[in-house]
Amino acid sequence: MTHKAPLFTPVLIGGCIIIMLGFAVRASFGVFQIPIATEFGWLRSEFSLAIAIQNLAWGIGQPIFGAVAERFGDRKAIVLGALFYAAGLILSSFAVTPGAHQVLEILVGFGIAGTGFGVILAVVGRAASDENRSLALGIATAAGSAGQVFGAPLAELLLGVMPWQDVFLLFAAAILLSLFALPMMRAPEMASKAQIEHSMSHVLGRAFRDPSYTLIFLGFFSCGYQLGFVTAHFPAMITEYCGAIAPNGMLAALGVTTTSALGALAISVIGLANIAGTIAAAWAGKYWPRKYLLAGIYSARTIASAVFILMPITPASVLLYSLVMGALWLATVPLTSGLVAHLYGLRYMGTLYGFVFFSHQVGSFMGVWLGGRLYDLYGDYTLVWWVGVAVGAFSAIVHLPVRESAPRAMPA
Repeated sequence: MTHKAPLFTPVLIGGCIIIMLGFAVRASFGVFQIPIATEFGWLRSEFSLAIAIQNLAWGIGQPIFGAVAERFGDRKAIVLGALFYAAGLILSSFAVTPGAHQVLEILVGFGIAGTGFGVILAVVGRAASDENRSLALGIATAAGSAGQVFGAPLAELLLGVMPWQDVFLLFAAAILLSLFALPMMRAPEMASKAQIEHSMSHVLGRAFRDPSYTLIFLGFFSCGYQLGFVTAHFPAMITEYCGAIAPNGMLAALGVTTTSALGALAISVIGLANIAGTIAAAWAGKYWPRKYLLAGIYSARTIASAVFILMPITPASVLLYSLVMGALWLATVPLTSGLVAHLYGLRYMGTLYGFVFFSHQVGSFMGVWLGGRLYDLYGDYTLVWWVGVAVGAFSAIVHLPVRESAPRAMPA
């Protein structure tokens, strides 16, 4: 009798814990926009640039930490990432100039790279059985959204009782505590003998010459742009666009009496909706071509964003948009990472996905930085929002020609 391989392995559970805590902190940075800028009298673009640099450093660090994990071991890479993350938060709590924040966010970005998707998903992918791999990647991705559910509201709550510097220190402690899940992160070193026989340079060379890999790389840009902009600027945008919160039974029951609280709730709703959306996308990836699912997700994001900015911005429209966008939020990650693993194998998935993710983070840098820069120039976010609509449509189109069958000479 054959026994079905379990879905919830210790590796998956440990990976979910690490990603959840790391993303809870990362998703909260937009809540700090106004408090920090107000305390020091900075332009909106100053702290926005710090967050943008964090995202870019995350993208640069992703293939580096993927290679470190493949060369020296997954757990060593995760420990190194947690140390970078905590050090960046601790040192940032003492920063009093925009330049200091911007430089120190490099450490935070590298920390997210070492404790985030690139390393964790590669470990989860290797530990999962073939029939469970797509869903396991989706669950690990959804864990990031679970962190987002409580990260921003927790930051908003803590800012009400302590200065932002102390919140940074508490978050640094949370990142270090996530390492208690590290003993669970034991996965097979490699996927198969055939994959081991292919050197990293050989596999990377094949991927870089493959037009489909280039299209996946380009398509992931808009995902980063949209997510980076919304995470960093949506709470501030809601605070300024919605005006005062009228008495409302539902909002009052949720403790939302100010626009800043509504902004934090919006980020939480996005994360909550994305738990279901990401798992659903991962499940769908088992049965339908991933490239068409990706094209559909980017198309839906484009339509939702266009409708939202064209309509009056109210608490109801904010929450409705957050719900729709949340269902599509990280749904691209298990599909994109699964597509990379399917096309080029699991042996160097961390590095290959890391390079694709770099495109995501370049987009995130642009979304965060442009959001602050164009806000300072024009006094609102309308133009940068429409740029996001345009790049979303671009990504929907470029995924259509992707070849979804593995190259003949490559291990699947």
